[in-house]
Parts: sequence; structure tokens; C-alpha cells
Amino acid sequence: MYAILDIETTGGSPKTDRITEIAILIHDGSGIISEYSTLINPECRIPYHISALTGITNEMVAGAPRFFEIARDLVELTQGKVFVAHNVVFDYGFVRSEYRRLGYDYKRDQLCTVKLSRKLMPGHRSYSLGRLCSDLNITINGRHRAMGDAAATARLFDYLLKIDTGRNSGYFARSSRMLEHHPLLEPWKIKNLPEEPGVYYFYNQHSELIYIGKSKNIRNRVLSHFMNSSTGKAMKLRTEIADIDCEPTGSELIALLKESFEIKKHKPLYNRRQRRSFFRYELHTCQDDQGYIRFSLEKTGSRVNKPLACFATKSEARHFVNRMVEKYALCQKLCGLYPTDANCFHFEIGACKGACIGKESPEHYNHRALKVVSDHDLVVNNLLIIDTGRNNEERSAVKIEHGRYVGFGYFTASYADNAPEVIHACIHEYPDNLEIQQIIRQYLGNNKVDRVIIY
Repeated sequence: MYAILDIETTGGSPKTDRITEIAILIHDGSGIISEYSTLINPECRIPYHISALTGITNEMVAGAPRFFEIARDLVELTQGKVFVAHNVVFDYGFVRSEYRRLGYDYKRDQLCTVKLSRKLMPGHRSYSLGRLCSDLNITINGRHRAMGDAAATARLFDYLLKIDTGRNSGYFARSSRMLEHHPLLEPWKIKNLPEEPGVYYFYNQHSELIYIGKSKNIRNRVLSHFMNSSTGKAMKLRTEIADIDCEPTGSELIALLKESFEIKKHKPLYNRRQRRSFFRYELHTCQDDQGYIRFSLEKTGSRVNKPLACFATKSEARHFVNRMVEKYALCQKLCGLYPTDANCFHFEIGACKGACIGKESPEHYNHRALKVVSDHDLVVNNLLIIDTGRNNEERSAVKIEHGRYVGFGYFTASYADNAPEVIHACIHEYPDNLEIQQIIRQYLGNNKVDRVIIY
């Protein structure tokens, strides 16, 4: 049995945003047998741009039930069913967060129709619900409304079931069979894993640690290892797992930091590449004889001074520099992307102001180049990065001092507002390195945290 869901929300983050509408279609594997939908009062304002997208206004939800008033209905409707959604991480994450605010640990097996579509229908230009439905001639009656999108997801699900005939919808059935016939691992060990951010550990039958990983959802990530047949290494690892342990961290940032530390400390067999520094290329800055700030990509270890950023591959590094050139209107030549004695290509099309041939002064050009440095450098500040903890009463903290990573810890949220020294006292020290620095930079650039304190 399946519960096919769609939600509308006040924004994109389960930490700070709330659900405004939910629709659930109960599917027995052959078709829909019941429906449920309701608006929800999010107990906060709906931003204008969200109302413009969904059509759900503050006035519409003012008299709607609050989440706690429908929470029991949702538990009973989805009990014993697989939670199905298009991009299930989004919908499931919001629903779990709503229940977490109520002190209830909501857990369901999940199936993502985005992932299933990629597996069963490779080659589509996009796997968004709108584009897939357009490609498959599935009409969406009420786009960006919960019931309209849930109904479209259900029709897509029916289509995928037909393709996957004989595999019983594939994903969870196959993983369950693999676990049932696994030579060493007892299936209940995965069932009992938390659906929280954290680090997980695989051991072989001799109790040797063979792999360390991290995830925003430990249980789902561990389960994915038993579905991974992409390489011989992945399949060999799967057969050797005899025991699993994990450590929830509450914060994905701390999971990343702890994973990096643990891999370098324990050197597991199947983390061979990550035992050394994961980053093989560095972005450095210097000032040339004409006074212009230049950027250059170098192999890790070729310079003694601290890099501005680090990258795993050269293509990743060049992609970053290309985006940097566009965002800050920099010169391709001075960023190492266009080796020439003359002007760069961007000057010819008007995208470069001529620093490459001295037409733009170093003072004007360097003002933008220095903005890149300040946006990506941790040295300028002493920081405390505050994020979610392992429960509602707890928060996590990552400490940066004089540009160096000090460590992380947890504190009781209510204490820190009146006693900042509590945050500093909770920090456990960990070693700093380039990989850790880059993890923190990238995380702050791509994710919201609770707050950043400059001290």
C-alpha cells in the first residue's frame, strides 16, 4: 500500500518554513482507493511570492486547521504504507519536521518518483513533475496545489508501475529482498536506524570498520547501499557488511565535519580515496606587476600559502572560476581561463571591462576581485556557526577562531541567549585542515543555518 502525498509550504526549508496544504492519495498498487486533502494554518505569514506561485493566501488559511489538529489523521492514513512523493526528501522532510515540533517521531518507508523515473525512464531533459507530465501527456489540474500535484504524481506512479512490471514497484521490494537474503546482516538493524543527519559505520564479520559515511537521513542512505549495483566495489562492500552503527549529529554540517575526521582517523578499507585529502586543486590569488589581482588554479601542495578554495576535480574548479567570472564581472585572462598576450574573449563581447589590456584600472578591477576574496575567506572573522541540534531543546555550534576551525559541540538552546560563554564552553576541539575549511565554506555558501555569531 502507498500513500502518495504532495504539500505546499511557506518556503523551502523545513527548519524555518511550514506546511500550508497537504493532499494524500491512498494507492493499493492497482489504483487510488481513497483521498484526503486540507489547507493548513501555518501559524506564520505566507510570503507574497509563494502566494503568487500557489494561489494560497493568508486569508485562505486563516480559518484552516493547524497541523496538530490533523496530525492524528495523517498518522492513521499513512500507517503501514510507503510514503510516495515527487522529490520525497522535500515532502517527507517537511512532514517529519512538523511532527518533530509536536514531539512525535514520524517514520515511514519512502519512495521517490523522481529517482524511480530516472531509473526506469533515462534520457528525459528534466525530471521535474511539470516537465515529466508534459512528456508523458499527463494533465495536471491545479499545478502547485497539493491535490493537483498529488493526482499527477499518482498518474506518473501508475505509469512507472507498468514499466516496472514483475518487480513490485522495484525500489523497496528489491532492497527488502536483498536484506532478507543478505549472508551476514540482520534486516532489523537497518529498520532501527534513525532518519536523522549523522554519520554511519559499516563493520565486517570480524568487527573491523570497513566504511564510514554521512547523510541527512542515515536510514535511507544506508538502505541505498543495498540497492547500489553501479560498481564492483559497491557490490563487494554490500556483501561484507555484517554490522552497522551510527551517530546522529542533528546538523548536516557537523555530519560532514565528523565524517572527514573519522575517515582520516580510522582509514577504513572502502574509504581509500578519502583517507588522503579529497581536494586535488586549489584556487590561489596574487598581485601582478601592473597591480591587478590574479586568480590561478594549482595542484594541491604546489603553494605554501593558504588557498582561497579547494576542489576535488579540475572540471569542478574551472566551473567554479567560470561562475566567479560571471558573478563578479572579472577578466577571463586574469582568472587563468584564457591564456593570451592580448585581450580575453569576454572583452570582445563586452563582458570584460578591459583589465586584460590595461583599459580598466587596477583600482576599479581589484574592488570586484577583493569582493571574491572576502566572500570566500574565513580569516576575517571569529565565527560561531549555530545550527540544529539532536533534539528540539538543543543547538549545535561550530567554532572558527582567527580563520581556523576549532571544533564543534552542543548546548541547551535556552541557556545560550543569556550566557554566550555556554556556547564557547561546549566546543570539543578537532584538527583543522584544508578539507575542513572547504567543507565549511561550501556549506555556508549553499545552506541556511540557524545563525552566525561574529565575536
